[in-house]
Amino acid sequence: MDISYYDFTNLPDKTQFDLVLSKGKIISENTVSNTKYMLYELSSFTVEIIYSLPKNSISGKNVYLNRAAYSA
Repeated sequence: MDISYYDFTNLPDKTQFDLVLSKGKIISENTVSNTKYMLYELSSFTVEIIYSLPKNSISGKNVYLNRAAYSA
């Protein structure tokens, strides 16, 4: 999947979640208390999706630009 950080962050939240879950590659997974953190790689950035385990739903996300992808 090749989408820019800028284009991704301008998509609606639902579209972002759908894109990450269907095209993203899981890098890391961590559970703390009642929260699960999943880190996905997508294009030149990573997306952290935060799940609420008691509610069985997504409770948030963070998008991180991978600046190393642009260094020479």
